[in-house]
Amino acid sequence: MTFEVPAHDGKPAGRIRQKNEEAILKAAEDEFARHGFKGTSMNAIALKAGLPKANLHYYFSNKLGLYIAVLSNILELWDSTFNTLRAEDDPARALSSYIRAKMEFSRQHPQASRVFAMEIISGGVCLTEYFTQDYRAWFQSRAAVFQAWIDAGKMDPVDPVHLIFLLWGSTQHYADFATQICRVTGRSRLTKQDMHVASDNLIRIILKGCGLTPTV
Repeated sequence: MTFEVPAHDGKPAGRIRQKNEEAILKAAEDEFARHGFKGTSMNAIALKAGLPKANLHYYFSNKLGLYIAVLSNILELWDSTFNTLRAEDDPARALSSYIRAKMEFSRQHPQASRVFAMEIISGGVCLTEYFTQDYRAWFQSRAAVFQAWIDAGKMDPVDPVHLIFLLWGSTQHYADFATQICRVTGRSRLTKQDMHVASDNLIRIILKGCGLTPTV
């Protein structure tokens, strides 16, 4: 399921609308990540966004619609990056770029990633309409890219499905479990440099596991 934002015409009213929608989604990410769906109120989101509650309902009629918008937004960000992988690509470069992009999403949108993780852990009921046969077909098309690399002798014969799960899980870990990482390493927060170093290590580990040589 996706949430479609109305097209903007570039006029001041359109820019204001876009700015308000972005503020609402960011506030919703924070509140849902902190309190869960049931523990979050539209009033709390409005206060967080710095908007009157009536304005919030103008953009999103109810809490469920806003919750699904947050989930859809992060899924579309993740999936759009995965869509760029092609059979004709060099797998080492393609996977390195993908891992860095996913890690950047974890850095910039940690709360949205945590909302998604909590939704999946609780059963993923609100994503039932997203994970349809079309999504499964899309997933298989992504796995087919890895299989094409394997068949062409570009990488070792690893299971494409489990490789995708590894890519997803390892990169999202730095958003979903940032608190654990910080406490173990003694950091107050994960910086941009921390994420860069983590990306380098993930690339080295995953690519070598696929029989690939990491690129600079």
